[in-house]
Amino acid sequence: MNGMNRLDIKQLRVLQSLLDLKNLSQVARKMGLTQQAISEQLRKLRDLFDDRLFIRQGNSMVATPKALSMQQPIDDILKQLEVLLEPEVFTPQTYKGVFTISATDYATQALLPQLFHITRREAPDLKLIVRDFALDNINQLIAAGELDLLITFPEFIPDNLSYVTLFEEQHLCITGYKNELATEILTLAQIAAHPQLVVSPSRANLRGSHDQWFAEKGLKRNIVMSVPSFSAVPDILHTTDMIAFYPARLLPNSKVKEITVEALPPTFKVIAAWHPRTNDSGIHRWLIEQLRNL
Repeated sequence: MNGMNRLDIKQLRVLQSLLDLKNLSQVARKMGLTQQAISEQLRKLRDLFDDRLFIRQGNSMVATPKALSMQQPIDDILKQLEVLLEPEVFTPQTYKGVFTISATDYATQALLPQLFHITRREAPDLKLIVRDFALDNINQLIAAGELDLLITFPEFIPDNLSYVTLFEEQHLCITGYKNELATEILTLAQIAAHPQLVVSPSRANLRGSHDQWFAEKGLKRNIVMSVPSFSAVPDILHTTDMIAFYPARLLPNSKVKEITVEALPPTFKVIAAWHPRTNDSGIHRWLIEQLRNL
């Protein structure tokens, strides 16, 4: 171990060049050093390996058996070091690995089918795992490497994660296709008073994401039902008299129709988030780029 601490890459390159060129001045020119500097490196190598390594014979340096025995191992070591220093070139077609995505119910429907269509075509050996969005322990899971990417909303992620906005989404007001509501534009007061269904994936309660928006207008919503996923909404509205606010990207759906209202709630951002340690990961950057293109 003491010998390892005294050996550096420059000395291995000097030794390799001496074995190839067998001339101190030529090695010095090749490495951009003085002949004195090469001689000093050779002195250190002789001391390290307890062998003369090269013997001067006229203008040439003749390698000892010890030096000759090290030629192939040194070539191999330096080639491996060059490979380590080469920049990563990510190629989806040849990538093999497992990638875990945590996605909200909305993202699973709105984005993942299209993303998986791309990955199966362009990265056939990539294996994907999709997990439910676990709001309470995101930081722990992503720090431990159990999650690679989150597809969610900005307010759901810790401040220490990197993220990119994929797009902005709009909630539209919908009801069952057969429900007969007024054909004119409905006021927000009329909407607030009507029985409503909300989606609450992380908390089982009768609260919706637009409660504050209605409250700012002096209105309280008549929320009568809560479900954990957007996928259940069309079926429920189709068989009841309720209305709901529903993401535009999940429409059209044959079981529901849009209601025209005097104003729509603010748009919201959909993001992809990841741990900063994977900022330079080829597979992360490629998948995020595919999501942005969608």
